[in-house]
Amino acid sequence: MTIRRATCRANGIRQFYLEAGAGPPVVLLHGFPETSFAWRFQVPALACRYRVIAPDLRGYGETDKPSKGYDKRTMANDIVELLKALGIGRVALVGHDRGARVATRLAKDHPDVVDRLVVMDNVPTRIVAREMNAKVAREYWFFMFHQIPDLPEALIAGREAIWLRHFFSDWCHDPMTISGEAFETYVKAYSAPGAVRGAMSDYRASAEDVAQDLEDCERKIRCPVLSLWGADFGAVGRLFDMEAIWSEMAENLSVAPIERCGHLPQEEQPEAVNRLLLDFLDGWAGRTVKRIRQERPMPVEIGQEKVFPTGQCSIRID
Repeated sequence: MTIRRATCRANGIRQFYLEAGAGPPVVLLHGFPETSFAWRFQVPALACRYRVIAPDLRGYGETDKPSKGYDKRTMANDIVELLKALGIGRVALVGHDRGARVATRLAKDHPDVVDRLVVMDNVPTRIVAREMNAKVAREYWFFMFHQIPDLPEALIAGREAIWLRHFFSDWCHDPMTISGEAFETYVKAYSAPGAVRGAMSDYRASAEDVAQDLEDCERKIRCPVLSLWGADFGAVGRLFDMEAIWSEMAENLSVAPIERCGHLPQEEQPEAVNRLLLDFLDGWAGRTVKRIRQERPMPVEIGQEKVFPTGQCSIRID
């Protein structure tokens, strides 16, 4: 199966994404401390039936890392504008961790874009803030640490492997789930210039995110929602009543705790996650919009890379 690596300028930034398959579109939004690489087990499985788009979020991976725009409304608009540029009008949306926060805001702000929503191992930001106490703070210490201006970048620089090893070992049921080439891939991504600051900027938008969430906290998501989580992660499944929490958020809710699994279900238990996703996506037929010629001109082929004259989008086939 061919997985295409592509870039597209949308919502004022250059966004990187993976694309594979054909059919109804499914969008996968990664979390922290990951990139679109996190979906390496899902993309081939889903692409047999769907057109799969897996972007790097603003501030992460190979997507631009600007100095602002990390509130979840702006990050959701990044995805909406990317979809417009690709001629996609409605999607099934899957988000993990930070990506689930973006996906939740997108589903609330743009309900016409989301046919169904999957949120993976995520407690909504306003609920983390609402329930904050000593026990929650112990599990969510990194929420506070990452928001301190400049200090995390200074302490992490040159020590990205130590920083990432802590999270991957502490957050996974099997501490060495992320190891070898996979671990080195993440170390390389987070060692790139601006990468740590980009991720920290995501966390530093928390106050703005909570304010946005409180504006429409009484309005539930109306499309079908699947909340799945690792049953063994101390900051989510062991700490919160996830079904009760997501019942506050969604009218049409299904839930699925995954045993022997921590914070990274798509990497720790990929077969179980793939089964859950394919079952939840069953029946999704898709709806696209016609591309506007001015938005996406015909590409000039240069080897295996397609370069769009306006500089908006480019695709390289691996």
